[in-house]
Amino acid sequence: MADTTAGQHRATQHALVVGATGVLGAAIARGLAAEGLALSLTGRRQDRLDELSAELGDRVLGTTTLDLADPQAPARAVSEAAGRQGLDLLVIASGVVAFGTVEELDDDDLDELFLVNTLGPARVLRAAVPVLGEASTVVLLSAIVADRPTAGMAAYSASKAALTAFGRALQHELRRRRIRVIDVRPPHTETGLAGRPVAGTAPALGTGKDPQAVADRIVRAIVDGERDLPADAFT
Repeated sequence: MADTTAGQHRATQHALVVGATGVLGAAIARGLAAEGLALSLTGRRQDRLDELSAELGDRVLGTTTLDLADPQAPARAVSEAAGRQGLDLLVIASGVVAFGTVEELDDDDLDELFLVNTLGPARVLRAAVPVLGEASTVVLLSAIVADRPTAGMAAYSASKAALTAFGRALQHELRRRRIRVIDVRPPHTETGLAGRPVAGTAPALGTGKDPQAVADRIVRAIVDGERDLPADAFT
């Protein structure tokens, strides 16, 4: 795991974006930077983190490579981010997808789906809860399949539904601290993820949503104090 630091600490809100090197994660990070937030960024590839950090300049306080399949990595990433300037906003925008019938999925595929989509985010949240400031915000990027499980995507649907359930329970636990948990369940979005599955081949999904429009909607929900973004919020 590598850590780099850029810019100066500032008396403003600080966001940790997990999965910042993905299409949606990067777009959300840009939107938050435009809103004046300081950022800590994580992703699997340091070169992509470096590119995004250079683009956003002194809005980025630091970057950390993070593999959500590593049980110890989430706590280290949260600790590094919180050590830079507290933590007021957490965005978890990471994820992988797999296609195929239930009988076609092997153990490795199932493990990766749930490690990256469910267990990794749960470990990030477990580490972040004690360090989040009063009235902070948590954003979880789930998916439409959490509400509408899809044939040929059973494991992916289940991994995202589990994340949604985890976040909803967490919202109740954090109510007294006025910490908001936004469950984001966008429809199919043209992030390119369907072309990089951990297994199988994507069915005909039709034209997805524009990722920039989806990211803009998420940033607006953060700014406006919304608490739930189901698929129909992106129409």
